[in-house]
Amino acid sequence: MQTVTRDALIDRAVSLLSDGTVDTVLGWRKGLFDYDVTPSTFKTVEDLRENLQWDDHCGANFSKYLIAQTKKTESKVLVFLKPCDTYSFNQLLTEHRFDREKAYAIGIPCDGMVDAEGNMLERCVNCKSKKHVAYDELIGEDGEVLESGRFDEVKWLESLTADERFKFWQDQLSKCIRCNACRDVCPACTCEKCVFDNPKSGIENKAPASSFEEQNFHIIRAFHVAGRCTDCGECSRVCPQHIPLHLLNRKHISDINKFYGEYQAGAEVGQRAPLVNHADGDVEPYEIFDGGDVNA
Repeated sequence: MQTVTRDALIDRAVSLLSDGTVDTVLGWRKGLFDYDVTPSTFKTVEDLRENLQWDDHCGANFSKYLIAQTKKTESKVLVFLKPCDTYSFNQLLTEHRFDREKAYAIGIPCDGMVDAEGNMLERCVNCKSKKHVAYDELIGEDGEVLESGRFDEVKWLESLTADERFKFWQDQLSKCIRCNACRDVCPACTCEKCVFDNPKSGIENKAPASSFEEQNFHIIRAFHVAGRCTDCGECSRVCPQHIPLHLLNRKHISDINKFYGEYQAGAEVGQRAPLVNHADGDVEPYEIFDGGDVNA
């Protein structure tokens, strides 16, 4: 159970909607089953009171939804943000993807989310932070950045031989059905035209034509978000095949920390990722690969 109640969220949203501070609320809409919770917009008090949901199944990160929603309003969009969501919020602001003046962010504490079977999500088991790094107001208490074991799986991967690592990813990525759920939900995937939708790219086909193409999709996507991924875990949460896609991103995060110093994407608005800066003393490719330190 979450420490902040559904009624507390509804009461605040109703107040802001009623006084004209916002004209749209981004929230979780209840479905037919307890686990069937859908990201949605609310425009009326009646709809909010009847259908806004807040419980352990409300895992969706709303930061990406602000890109489209803030373009549709002349007022403001109220958005509820869990601590991990606020990092994506900041990262999108850094990339100038939405108008901050059109977003009213309410931070809410989170005690962890579960999947349809009631199991704690991996990202929550290895939560990196209970601290909100962006908000206009908070409901409930704020937390702290945590020491977590989120890189333990990366260390395990690095302990394998090259052949073992290849087999691991071959087995995992072969399950991909190219539904694009990971791409569509990812806050770092906001290109208006994706290379995978470009018929001239040679990799546009929806279904994997070969094992190479199947791997290509995920490897290219992981490199596109390197240095920008906030480790929100949405890619793994929505994958219908349960592929641990977050591991690809965490490997990049781990390597960035190792070779460029500790860095957390989205911790501050406007900070530049190590991969978009060049400085004397930066690690060179031959230093990485000759040492054999970054084979995933």
